[in-house]
Amino acid sequence: MVSAWASANRLVLGQRAVAEKSNEITAIPSLLDLLVLKGCIVTIDAMGCQTDIARKVVDKGADYVLALKETQEGLYHETVHLFADAAATAFADYEHDTAETLDGGHGRVEIRRYWTISDAVTIAHLDPEGAWAGLRAIGKVATERREKGKGATGKVTREVRYYLTSLADASEFGRAVRGHWGIENGLHWVLDIAFREDENRARVGASAANLVVLRHIAVNLLQQERSAKVGIKNKRLKAGWDEGYLLKVLNG
Repeated sequence: MVSAWASANRLVLGQRAVAEKSNEITAIPSLLDLLVLKGCIVTIDAMGCQTDIARKVVDKGADYVLALKETQEGLYHETVHLFADAAATAFADYEHDTAETLDGGHGRVEIRRYWTISDAVTIAHLDPEGAWAGLRAIGKVATERREKGKGATGKVTREVRYYLTSLADASEFGRAVRGHWGIENGLHWVLDIAFREDENRARVGASAANLVVLRHIAVNLLQQERSAKVGIKNKRLKAGWDEGYLLKVLNG
């Protein structure tokens, strides 16, 4: 099941089942067709980094941030090379933008640095035939996580990711990238911990897909109910024990 997640409102906006003997590439355009996207920023994992998907997003009046992975060999390695060349000259020959965020909590500090390269020469070099609708920049995110440990230093991990995007502003690009990963805590983690989705063994007919839809509806309702200052799992318990609270959840 491919889902559309609104990171700002923490809501599942829609879902499409992946056809048998198919993959997410065919389900994503169908899901995009369901949504009103004008003025939005659509972020998709590397599976959705396709020219047809970029075109559909732009045609619906939205911007996009599409992850690049090594599986897209030519495009990925050319992007890596361009950023390496830019870094070697301190971006002297490239129209670019940068941003940085610093977050802390749970015993660790996370530093994220964002770069976009948006000059016309670079984009034309990367996409000479103009196959990527709305492509304005290539993006890079470098993440450094420092975990507190005994002594002066703790464990340090680093990760670098690359993107194609219609956004040239590095701060806006960074917010979109950060928002994309909100689905892990806001939806996937909730479905696993509060609904035990990974343990579900429904297999007959459309039962699995139907249950996904019901769980998404439940998540939406429980996320929007804010009078109970507890987590989703405890909200479910409270709704089971208190019919008045259950009606409050169902009435939104």
